[in-house]
Amino acid sequence: MSDPTSSLRSGPARPRAALRTAVVWEVLKDALDRRVKATGREPLDVLDTGGGSGNFAVPVAGLGHRVTVVDPSPNALFALERRAAEAGVADRVRGVQGDAHGLFDVVERGGYDAVLCHGVLEYVDDPAEALGNAVGALRPDGVLSLLAAGLGGAVLARALAGHFKEAKEALTDPAGRWGENDPMPRRFTAEQLTDLVGAAGLRVGSVHGVRVFADLVPGVLVDTEPGAMEALLNLEAAAAELPSFHSVATQLHVLGEGRKSATD
Repeated sequence: MSDPTSSLRSGPARPRAALRTAVVWEVLKDALDRRVKATGREPLDVLDTGGGSGNFAVPVAGLGHRVTVVDPSPNALFALERRAAEAGVADRVRGVQGDAHGLFDVVERGGYDAVLCHGVLEYVDDPAEALGNAVGALRPDGVLSLLAAGLGGAVLARALAGHFKEAKEALTDPAGRWGENDPMPRRFTAEQLTDLVGAAGLRVGSVHGVRVFADLVPGVLVDTEPGAMEALLNLEAAAAELPSFHSVATQLHVLGEGRKSATD
């Protein structure tokens, strides 16, 4: 992985928010760079399912790629349009209203070099179907960037907050929810996500834990201690690739690669 602190300069978020996105951004940027080199094609065609207001789509367009964002919210797509215009990439970003289950009603099957599926599987009725559609949008040997809520991070957070019954509920609940008031419909383990990716026909290229420490460290410490932000970013990057930390990450990122064509 390249220098994670570069996200402070080129990534999809300002410094404080970069703690939540740095690992994913570096993995995604490296994957896109590899696709450019492997295909000799630039710009790439990128699909962002559930991309909302363009937290990743606009920076990806800033790299020179063409990005299509599919999202069910008209308000999010309006914000995307405004954000792309402000960033000077409006000509490379297209927003269409739709969702993962009806993906091919609005986009082309097999037409994209990379597909982002960030924060989608938690909310859909059928995660396997939604992911299968995302993979179906890929060209042969395209790459999938999958980001979803991690079970272990939620259990740890509830326990550290003193909500021990809720922590146990999340640990034993099939959907990983800590109670009726839990705003997250579903959480995953790394094994569940990699199984879904494999079942969808991709090879798992890498798995990273995201926000292993960032959500547990007091914000005042990061904001006031000299060098704390950079040190925490480096710590997150170092832990992200270690399987032992995947079980306590707030989110999990899986890079899927190598979808074969129907004739293979």
